[in-house]
Amino acid sequence: MQRITITVDDDLLEQFDAHMLRRGYGNRSEAFRDLLRDRLERERFDSASATACVGCLTYIYDHAKRELPRRLMEAQHAHHDLSLSTLHLHLDHDNCLEAAILRGRTGEVQAFANTVMTQPGVRHGHLWVVPVDLQLDSHHHHHHDAPAEVPHVHSRPRT
Repeated sequence: MQRITITVDDDLLEQFDAHMLRRGYGNRSEAFRDLLRDRLERERFDSASATACVGCLTYIYDHAKRELPRRLMEAQHAHHDLSLSTLHLHLDHDNCLEAAILRGRTGEVQAFANTVMTQPGVRHGHLWVVPVDLQLDSHHHHHHDAPAEVPHVHSRPRT
């Protein structure tokens, strides 16, 4: 880790310190590192250099909307290779919240999220993603004993 010195206008520093307090940061260094990571990740996505990602797709939908639960399930099954886990929560008699943990090629993850979020009856959809380097290793095993034919996947964040 390296130490750097930056010069910042007083009013910008005041806004940054207010941001730190709102978010609960203990020091400026960690707040600055998070802002820098966020900016670098956004630039990767904008430049299409983020070939793989992990993400969380969240959305609320009306389960009574005609055929919507079936369409959502069909979309999930059609993209089963992207989905690691899904959490389903009943908010009230009509509304459900789902959170899907996804991993795969960035374009495929974004396309799947768009397919889900644009269904009539789906509201408050949001996809949060982090670029990763995917590494498949069929020979590496940690302390668990997965069969050799099941590849072990590492998803290392890029920042």
